[in-house]
Amino acid sequence: MSKTSAARGYHDCPLSEKLLYSAFLVVAGIGYLLAMTYLYLSHAGHDGKPGLSIEDIVFNYYGNRSGTRLEAAIRGPMAGYMRPEERHHVVAWLKSGATEKGFKENVWPILQKNCIACHSPRSGLKVPDLSSFDGVRQVAAVDTGESLGTLVKLSHIHLFGISLLLLGVGMIFRRASLPDWLRGTLMLLPFAAMLADIGSWFLAKWDPVYAYTVVIGGALLGLALAAQILISLFQIWFLGSPPEREERAEASGRFLGNERKAV
Repeated sequence: MSKTSAARGYHDCPLSEKLLYSAFLVVAGIGYLLAMTYLYLSHAGHDGKPGLSIEDIVFNYYGNRSGTRLEAAIRGPMAGYMRPEERHHVVAWLKSGATEKGFKENVWPILQKNCIACHSPRSGLKVPDLSSFDGVRQVAAVDTGESLGTLVKLSHIHLFGISLLLLGVGMIFRRASLPDWLRGTLMLLPFAAMLADIGSWFLAKWDPVYAYTVVIGGALLGLALAAQILISLFQIWFLGSPPEREERAEASGRFLGNERKAV
């Protein structure tokens, strides 16, 4: 028979400790849900369709090698800032060679009307500069997805931040009354899933098939983290000490026995 609990369980914790654990788990869970919401909002629509799809993941990391960053933006997340006929003029300019003459005659008035408020140095935002032909030309090149520099920056932030989150949740979850193999699996799985997810960002720049690994790794990370949080919260407040659980089990057994006799 396997061992089922850590040396000190939740039933040994004073009320203040239970409240501290619960507050951390709830805030961590809400924070992760908000992170997933931001991920959805920032990745959805790259393929020109509503919702988040594998194609959106591919476009984010591998890019749209048949188009440009500007076209991907105005067909995807920035589509709502430009009327369909205006978008048609910009795409036609891109496909005709993106000349400076065409920019001044057809594209600049559209950008000035819809985009310059944010996409200019004066805004102070870290977004592409569309206030000049030279700035637009940089995003009129073939879209190869996120740059390696951006992926390195994002990956080290995620590795540090999520590792600390998983450590905090795991330190609380280690008190859960579960078989050792299951508790250990749920504690280590999100770390492995995170490495697979982030590692696949770089692999997806080389081959878009790794976009599936990004999705699988992210899903396993979220599910394992959710399991730790929900199991911990349930056991903190609803799972009594071993003697109390034995008494409930005996009472339940007596009740079922009496029911059978009555039948």
